[in-house]
Order: sequence, then structure tokens, then C-alpha cells
Amino acid sequence: MYRMVEVQGGVEVIKNDEKVIFSFHGALRIEFIGPLWEKCITLQNRYQPESLILDMQQITSCDTAGLSLLMALLQRQQQIHRQCAIEHLPMVYQPLFDKMLQPKKLPDEEGVTKHSLFSVTILGYWMVLFARDLKANLIFIGQVIYQLGIVFHSPRRLRWKDLWSAMEQVGPYALVIIALIGFLIGLISAFQAAIPMRQFGVDLYIANLVGISLLREMGPLMTAVLLAGRTASSFAAEIGTMKVNQEIDALQTMGLDVVRFLVLPRIIATTLMTPMLNIFLIFFGLLGCALVMHTLGFTMDVYIRQLSQVMKWNDFMGGMIKAIAFGIVIASVGCLHGLKTRFGAKAVGYSTTQAVVNSIIMLIIVDGIFACVYYALGV
Repeated sequence: MYRMVEVQGGVEVIKNDEKVIFSFHGALRIEFIGPLWEKCITLQNRYQPESLILDMQQITSCDTAGLSLLMALLQRQQQIHRQCAIEHLPMVYQPLFDKMLQPKKLPDEEGVTKHSLFSVTILGYWMVLFARDLKANLIFIGQVIYQLGIVFHSPRRLRWKDLWSAMEQVGPYALVIIALIGFLIGLISAFQAAIPMRQFGVDLYIANLVGISLLREMGPLMTAVLLAGRTASSFAAEIGTMKVNQEIDALQTMGLDVVRFLVLPRIIATTLMTPMLNIFLIFFGLLGCALVMHTLGFTMDVYIRQLSQVMKWNDFMGGMIKAIAFGIVIASVGCLHGLKTRFGAKAVGYSTTQAVVNSIIMLIIVDGIFACVYYALGV
């Protein structure tokens, strides 16, 4: 004969000599389960029944927290080799409870598949990433071209204030480092060229070597590399921080086009300022070369005359076209990685690093394309 022993919040205890019934009522949900869990464990320790019955007939609702309580009581009985049964559990909860009771099988060490670097799985994963990035890049390029067309037909739609601000950030603020690097490149290149040329008595042709290399290759490329480390990282960090702070989401919510407001001014500014910085770097590079030529005994008149004979207009224009293309690449890659920034503490730093690395890689690729085109055209 069963007799009521005590009633506590959410559970009634009914007991005879050997069996104890925990009759639950109400809602067994996570918001109520904390105190009830402690009470049930205390009651189980107090009565230590040979047979425990968990009666669920009077419950109104249950979630995984309530089922976890039942599983905990069941496992505690099984650990001390005593009986436990669950009665009147609504059928709607039975499949989930059965799944919770299933033992979790950990994979054996031998069963864990270890993929080599060139396995089909890894190659497939790389292809998926490549396809995803290619799609994002093509969409970005299309958006930029579309917005350029809009601005071309209606210039007033361009944010001119942001354009001047970006030009100031890319151009004047970079003049000091551009001048220093240009001077050192001209100086070092001239010194390196002087060693073999002196052996053949053709010191004068140092001006030819340094002048042509600065115009066609070293000037545009070094300017672009400096801007990749300075400007691309800056654009990625600025836009990435806006992405993390949900400012870009706010712009989109207000119906403003992110590419036209944030990307386009930066791309135009970098495209315009990169050739100017290239000229600045070439000028200081030639000054560095002039210093070396002076130490070798050549006057400034001789140096300038030699440069004027070897430096052609097509060399200058070839380098300027490269600089324009490099500027587009730098700004586009920096802004793209800023827009692709994810959320998290490391997101902005990762996007900035990716912007610099990918900018330099793209610069080398574009430079190689220009080299092939110039060779084919005989320029």
C-alpha cells in the first residue's frame, strides 16, 4: 500500500517499503529545472529506494532540461545496481528521450580518416573555396563597374568630400616614405651596378640601367608595394571595423549603396594618386643615382645628358600605365577584404593581413601580364 510522504515544488513523493514514486507535475522546463533538480537528488539520496518510479502523468510540458533530469535520476539508480522505471511519459517526448539514452560512440583512432595534402577531399575543399572567392570577386567587380557607370553619367552622385579625404590619405601622407624608399633604391641600384660596370670601364651606363629600371619596373612596382602595405591595409582595417561594428549593415538598412559610398572614392583616389607617387619615387631614385655618379667622378651635366639620351617617352608612359593598374588593384583588394571581414576579435587583423598579402600577389601577377604584353608589342 502506497502512502504520501511529502510534496515539494514540482514533485510528489509516494513510498512503500521498497518502492518510491516521484510523481512530477507542472512544467519540466529549463526555467524551473534548477531547484527541482536539487530537490530530486536530495530525495533520492534520502530514501535510497530499491526501486524508483518516475511518474510523468501530470506534467504539462517538458524540454531537454526536464529529460536530462530523468536521465540523471535513472543513471544514478543504475550506478548502484538498483531499479528505475519511467512511466506515463508522453509519446511526443519518447523519441528524444530514447535518443538521449543512446551511448555516445567515440571514433576509434584507426577509424579517423586522415587526409593527405593532395587527397580528393582536400582538393575538393580548395576548389569550393576558390569558387566561392571567385564568385565574390566577380560580384564585387561588377558592382564597382556598375557604380562607376552611374558616377560617370551623374558625377554629383559621387561623394567628393570622401574622395578628397581618401586622396589626402593615399597621397600627401605617403610622400615621406616614398621619397626615402625611392632615394635608397636609386642609391643601392647604382652602387650594385657600379661594381661590374667598372670592370669593363662603362661606369657612365649606370645612368642608363638605373633610369630605365626606375621608369619601367622599379618605380611603379615599389610604389605599389609600399601602397599595398600602407593603403590596402588601411582600407581593409577601416571597412572591416565598420563591418564588425555593424555600420555597414546600418548603411544598407538606410538604402545606401556600400560600394558607392565606401569603395568607389577609395578606388578613384588610389588610382589617381599612385601615378603621382610613382613620379615622386622616380625623381628621388634618380637623385640617389646622381649621388653615386658624383662619387664616381661624373658631373651632373654628364649624368643628365646621359639620362636624356636613354629615357624615352614610351618608357615613361609604360610605367605610368602600370602605376594606374596597380592603384586599381591595391584599392580593390583592400576594400574587398574589408567587406569580407567576419565578426570576432581576430576578424579585422585577419582581413588586414589578407589584404596586404593578396595585394602583393596580385601586383606580381599584373606586372607579369604587363611584361608579356609589352614584349609582344615591342614596347
